[in-house]
This record gives sequence, structure tokens and C-alpha cells, in this order.
Amino acid sequence: MILTEPLTLKVLVTGASGFVGSRLRDAMIDAGADVVALRRPSSPKPERGRSVVGSYEDVTGLTEMLREEKPDVVFHVAGSTKGVSYDDFRRANVMPTRHLLEALREGHPDVGRFVYVSSLASYGPSHPDRPLVESDPQRPIEHYGQSKREAEDVVRDESGDVATTILRPSGVYGPGDRDYFNLFREVTRGRNVFFGNRERLFSAVYVDDCVRAMVAAAQSDVTAGKGYFLDDGEPISWEQFQTAIVDASKRRVVTIDLPGFLVPMAAVGGELLSRVDGQPRLFNRQKAKMGEQDAWTCRSDAARTDFGFEARVDLTEGVTRTLRWYRDNGWV
Repeated sequence: MILTEPLTLKVLVTGASGFVGSRLRDAMIDAGADVVALRRPSSPKPERGRSVVGSYEDVTGLTEMLREEKPDVVFHVAGSTKGVSYDDFRRANVMPTRHLLEALREGHPDVGRFVYVSSLASYGPSHPDRPLVESDPQRPIEHYGQSKREAEDVVRDESGDVATTILRPSGVYGPGDRDYFNLFREVTRGRNVFFGNRERLFSAVYVDDCVRAMVAAAQSDVTAGKGYFLDDGEPISWEQFQTAIVDASKRRVVTIDLPGFLVPMAAVGGELLSRVDGQPRLFNRQKAKMGEQDAWTCRSDAARTDFGFEARVDLTEGVTRTLRWYRDNGWV
């Protein structure tokens, strides 16, 4: 049970088939909420809960759906971390946000809250000695972060009378995640691999803590019109994170330190493949630019103060739960 308090809300969730969105959907259903997933015509029905079919390009259709459903809260979790060009990211992260808000203003302006799930990437990297806070300037350095910042601008500037809250999770990991999965898989194969990033720092948050924060922020009057970072309290190095995976696996591993210059070389290779088949890949020069930074860290003091956010799952427990899920579901 992720949520300890019962929910009587009616909730619309976008991205309910994704990693964070599906975890949010299931937690709210378990807590008693009426959850409706907004899915594209080409997407399969969610494993749990109701769903409605809609296209983000069709503002009229979205307006009619929201007017009929009248959710108490909209969680806009859908988005993309992959793209070939910046236009790809704008279509996936900016346009849907703009059209959902337009539809809410027209069809259901008295919605209790529109929660936009952004990212630490919308602010860019931090200094190793100073995690980011909300009052810092937003300086994204690559396409994904830039598109998330642009979507945040839409939320701030185009919401009208719709009450909004922006959440910026740091690196979210946990059962069902694919972004960190390769690290777990490599360890189960006996390899602990670093690409010149061993001492670099990042902030992370376990997915269930992220979900609890989303639900709490949506129900707080204090959070309307504000944005918040989410992390588990302490920045960690990649060595610390991967050591936790090794310890959880109880396996002997060979630690491999590869030079950092291999990362941009591999990124170029990924882009060349994308040019051949037109398929976006997670690894490209934009992502390599993110990996070259010394720190991606933030502090969630504001979330703690305003709506009582407190991470309950530490690194050791979070990694252990994640690895167990990968094993139980045949991923490793």
C-alpha cells in the first residue's frame, strides 16, 4: 500500500501506462479513488481502472471529455524523454500540456488542481557543492530539459483560472523503470560499469515516494500556483548508487571504469542509427551532454515545508525493492 489514507477523489491521469503514471494510477485505485486514464487511440487499455480515448491534437474532443468527466484533479504525467529533434520534444511535452490546459479552461475550469509533472532537467545541472532550489534560475542544457521548461512556462502563463502545481522529480527509480534498468542488468551479469561518472553526483527519489508527493501536493491549498523539487534528501554519487545495486544483488562483480570520451562517441552512433531508421533513441549527444555534468542535484525543502513531503524509502531499501521486482518479473 503506497497511500495510507483513503481517497474519494475523481482523478484523470495522462501517461497512465508509463512508469510513474501506472504506479500513481494503481496507488490511487487501491486507495479508493475513481481513476480515469486518458489514452491515445493507438494505446492499449490500462491494466486497471477506466480509460477514455483522446488525442492531444483535438482540443474540442478534450474539452468535451473534461466537461463530461469533471475530474477533481488532473495529473499530467505523460511526456517523452526521447526525440530526434527539438520539435519532437515540443510535440510530446509542450503541445499536450498547452492543449490540456486550453480544454480545462473551456470545459472544466473549476477543476481542483492540474498537476504537471516536470523534471529537474528543466533547471539544468547544479554545482557539486550546492543543490538547486526553486528560486534558482532555470537553465536547461539539452532538448528534453528545454521542452520541460517550455511546458512549465505554458502552465504558468496559460492556465487562466485553472489551479496548477508543478512538480520536478529528480531521478525517479523503482519497479518497472527502464532508465536505470541497464545498471541492474549489468550487475546481475557480473559487471559494474562506469563511464567516467563514478564521482559525479545526482539526486534521486524512489517512485513510491514520488507518487505520495504527487497526491499530497494535489490536495494542498498551499501548493496552488507553485512548483517543487522532489528528492530523497541527500545527493549521491553514481558509485554509491551502483554499490547499493551490487550489495542488493549479493553477487561478485567486476568493476569496469571506462573512459568518459566513449560516451559522446556512442552518442554519435545512436544518432546515426536514428537517421537511418527515424527512431528516437535515449542515448544521443543531448543525453551525453547531461552525463558530462558534475552534478544534477536539488533540495526538496520547499515540498517538506508546504505539504509535508518526506521520503520514506532510502537508497538501500529502494534498490532492494527494485531489484526484487526485476527478478520477480523476469527482467533479470
